[in-house]
Order: sequence, then C-alpha cells, then structure tokens
Amino acid sequence: MERPLATTIYGIKNCDTMKKARAWLDSHGVAYDFHDYKAAGVEKDKLKQWSDKLGWETLLNRAGTTFKKLSDTDKEGLNEKKALAMMVAQPSMIKRPVLEVGGKLLVGFKPDIYAKEIGAKDTGKARKS
Repeated sequence: MERPLATTIYGIKNCDTMKKARAWLDSHGVAYDFHDYKAAGVEKDKLKQWSDKLGWETLLNRAGTTFKKLSDTDKEGLNEKKALAMMVAQPSMIKRPVLEVGGKLLVGFKPDIYAKEIGAKDTGKARKS
C-alpha cells in the first residue's frame, strides 16, 4: 500500500483562495495539516528555505492590499532580506496558499497543477476540519 505524502498547507483561514484550495484537497481525499499564518505566525527559517527553493519574488504577494498600502520608501530597494523581514512581520504579504507536499512546494492555487503534482484521486468525500 502506498503511503500518503506528508502535506501541509500554509495560509490564512479566511482567504478565498485558501478556501478553494482546502476544498479541492478535501474533495480529493488529501489529508493535510493547516498552518494559519495569522494564528501561528511563520518562522523566518521556513520562509528562507522556501525562498532558497523558489525565490523570494515568488513568495511575495505584491497584489495584496497589505503590500499595496506600503509606502514607496518601504517598496524601494526590495531584496530577499527586506522582503523576508516584511513577510515575517506581516504574513498576509505571503502569496497563498503555500503547499508542501512530499519534497515539493506549490505556491498559489491552480487545480490542474494540484492534480498533476499531488496525484490525488477524486473520492467524492470531503474531510471535516
């Protein structure tokens, strides 16, 4: 019997994109742990690992209101160190969701990519949480 991959989804509970991603995981029978940035924060070391793997530009949510409300001075000269510090201080600046599945990292929610990368089967059963 194949062992399921360890799966953790990171984000903010009330985010619409997070709700869609969690609903997709539930409907495809994927067991996962949910890490809520707002409730539990995010470790700088975890962000650094993600940044090393994906690039900080991939993680930074420039389209969100938290980032848009920053002053031009704060947005100026963005680099990895400054971006990671901002994301630790204000986790809503991290693109959502970040999904760790096995050794893979997926950022954002695209059902076709989830299906390809997770290889989940549609069981028709939703997981309650």
